[in-house]
Amino acid sequence: MTIEQIDTWRKTHYTKDVSVDLAGKEIILGGWVRNFRDLGGLKFISLQDKYGERQITLKKGNVSDELFEKAKLGYQYCIMVKGIVKAFDKAPGGVEIIPSELKILNTTPDKLPIDMTGETISELDIRLNNRSLDLRSLRNQAIFEIRGDVLRSIRQFLLDNDFTEITTPKIIGSATEGGTELFPIMYFDREAFLTQSAQLYKEQLSGVYERVYEISPCFRAEKSRTKRHICEIFVLDVEMAFANMYDVLKILEELVHNVIENIRINKMSALKFLGMENKTLTPELPFPRYRYEEMIDLINNKFGISLEWGEDISTEAYRKLGEEIKGYYYITHWPMEIKPFYIMPSKDPKYSESFDLQMGWLELTSGGTRVHSRKQLEEALETKGLNHLSFESHLNAFDFGMPPHAGFGLGIARWITFLCGLDDIRETVMYPRTPDRLTP
Repeated sequence: MTIEQIDTWRKTHYTKDVSVDLAGKEIILGGWVRNFRDLGGLKFISLQDKYGERQITLKKGNVSDELFEKAKLGYQYCIMVKGIVKAFDKAPGGVEIIPSELKILNTTPDKLPIDMTGETISELDIRLNNRSLDLRSLRNQAIFEIRGDVLRSIRQFLLDNDFTEITTPKIIGSATEGGTELFPIMYFDREAFLTQSAQLYKEQLSGVYERVYEISPCFRAEKSRTKRHICEIFVLDVEMAFANMYDVLKILEELVHNVIENIRINKMSALKFLGMENKTLTPELPFPRYRYEEMIDLINNKFGISLEWGEDISTEAYRKLGEEIKGYYYITHWPMEIKPFYIMPSKDPKYSESFDLQMGWLELTSGGTRVHSRKQLEEALETKGLNHLSFESHLNAFDFGMPPHAGFGLGIARWITFLCGLDDIRETVMYPRTPDRLTP
């Protein structure tokens, strides 16, 4: 088979643009063969691009013999088609294209490693091994359409609320929060690390731009092999100056409400494809708020799970909480001893001005009020057993009128996992990184 060049051909439309309004018009489409049926004197090509699919119909006698013979195609062949749009109710979008010319730009093996017809879903690891092909599936198109709309809606909401988008370093000289879950790298002649979080930089920048946000990757060297952990995470980081935890709780729940409302307006077809149109619902405001100690009492007394005050909440306990409390809710005032050094203690120093946002049993967000006094930060570092010299450049920023501030970090992939009704966080990442996966 001869592989052709596009030469002067250029796409005139995407599939989403091809409707009955274009009936009788000549167009050029380009994409991949999602399905191909040869019924003898009649051939159907399902042509897919980034937005969906349209039907190409070749009937012997209606198209040239040369073109009819040429249209012997395999799944996922890359092609371009020039033809006339014709109304046809039973076809996707209510139209079909009667081709006059066809270019075969690339071919595929006779047997593909994964099913691309949508009739079955191949095993996830096999799909991830062939991710560039897998991402063309209609299911993945729906997932990443929703993901794209989530990111767009987040940005628009924050910009409308006077936030400035920032970019912070991903190569750092010391741990952001202490601990050992860091990926070390060689930075010329010394050791450096991939960042765990934008935390310290976004705090500093809240002292410049007041309200800041970043959507960016961070890296966690956790050897967790669960369906909700990955090593390269994508995080929405938000920080607000002249604010405390309660201001953040309000802006976060409004953001969540706004984003889901937009998804339902803009991406209902993708939600329907995933069967989530009656599950991914716009939540009511405000979200319920529960103190940590209330949750410990509930877990111990109602669920019969033994959990001491000061312990983190176990996965088993979270699952029980998810059965008890539906939808989004906050857990606030966690014990100070299990929170990072930069979190502000409450009036009762046993507690912290911190919170988690839960969706059922799944933790989406951690945040709180930050310490904005250098002296208090140095004392907190010492209490946590961290060397304040490692944080000197961060501490210096607190010499220059650092305002009171608060913020949060939201895991984008975890949220998309829930919004799309998925079982495994890896499905929400184009090329996920886990302890066992470094390629593709």
